[in-house]
Amino acid sequence: MPKIKVNDKYPVELYYEEYGDGPETVVFSHGLLWSRKMFKYQIDMLQSEYRVIAYDHRGQGLSEVTEAGAAYDMDNLYEDAKDLIKKLELGSVHWMGLSMGGFMGQRLAARDPELIKSLVLMNTGCAPETFVNKFKNNMMCKGVAFVGVAPFRAETCKIMFGKKFMKNKERKEDVKQWTRDELLALPKTIVRAVYGVNRRKGIEEEIPNIKCPTLILVGGADKAQPLPLGKKLNQLIEGSQMEIIPGTGHTGSIESYEQYNEKISGFLKSLK
Repeated sequence: MPKIKVNDKYPVELYYEEYGDGPETVVFSHGLLWSRKMFKYQIDMLQSEYRVIAYDHRGQGLSEVTEAGAAYDMDNLYEDAKDLIKKLELGSVHWMGLSMGGFMGQRLAARDPELIKSLVLMNTGCAPETFVNKFKNNMMCKGVAFVGVAPFRAETCKIMFGKKFMKNKERKEDVKQWTRDELLALPKTIVRAVYGVNRRKGIEEEIPNIKCPTLILVGGADKAQPLPLGKKLNQLIEGSQMEIIPGTGHTGSIESYEQYNEKISGFLKSLK
């Protein structure tokens, strides 16, 4: 399994997968709780034209689970991501991040513009977590650390997925995989990543520094990163495009993959 050691301050081995051998590189960065698997439909679409890298954040997927604490802070995960790009010698990449993967993309594009050719921000924002959500998430984390994810599955699904997806009888296998199998497979240590997201600082003041072409995809039914947060990004990133996908919850790359693929493909073609 391909892994790479990054981040001198808080060392970690990140798992990644590579597809295609095109002249330009796309990097996929996933959302909280999940892994690079959430981009399977986008990878299938792009690997014939691009070199594609999809990695797992520390403590998630197949990447190393390091000690809890500051290592899981969003600014440290940004260091992980920056080091990944440099150590794999990817050059300037098309960064595609969902939720916390979008938190990484925003930081990279604002602070290291030479590394980011373009940016696709899916179901994400630049604000800190709200007080109410912090409290709820902290309480849930205490429970998960003690008894595991299973008792909190229903509540997590309400946050992560739109009703349209969960009730879609034509996609039973996807619904089962994501609302049951992937969730129930999460280890108790997942709370380390959740705490990192929960305590993140807002970076609103940095967002105007993003100058690369940017596409913002917002789920119309996203409860975790709702529409106003996408609109704020659109206002702060000069020249950015925003697309709202109706009925889509927080896991848009899976829930509405056809619409997401269409928007992403059109965006990339517009850059040529």
